[in-house]
Amino acid sequence: MRVRDLVFVTVGTDHHPFDRLVAWADAWMAAGRNEGAPCLVQSGTSTPPVHMEWRDYVRYDEMVEAMGRSVAIVCHGGPATIMDARRLGRVPIVVPRQSGLGEHVDDHQCRFAARMAEIGEVHLARTEDELHDLLDAALVNPEAFEPALSGDEIAAAVRRFEQLVDGLVRPR
Repeated sequence: MRVRDLVFVTVGTDHHPFDRLVAWADAWMAAGRNEGAPCLVQSGTSTPPVHMEWRDYVRYDEMVEAMGRSVAIVCHGGPATIMDARRLGRVPIVVPRQSGLGEHVDDHQCRFAARMAEIGEVHLARTEDELHDLLDAALVNPEAFEPALSGDEIAAAVRRFEQLVDGLVRPR
């Protein structure tokens, strides 16, 4: 069984700073709400946190390793990061970037994250308090942050679907 003890926060690799997410996570840590769980922030071009361990960028394999041992994954609203988190056994806490705050070029992350939250694929945090409450909940009840299907089950379903489609379109 995999040990999950890390809180991992990632702003992704977009060149726009995402100071809001880093500051919200740092405030949660400063308040001592992490229950002893180590925390790592991938901060990109954002102002680094004061109270959490951080790196500006991590290699993809390092991100996968961090997500794999995370009890909570907090991320921006990028589809690839969300799907990586789910594939690695976590329903992520998503704080989408907002163009009006200079965090992105448009609000596609807001729309995508809202839809994903509607169908139960992510936990959406629109405010600092919501983020803090979701992080607290993940530490108290980690099972509530596990996807209904495992990454292996999803991969098997995709492979079977591909086989069915191939059978339909393959020339005879």
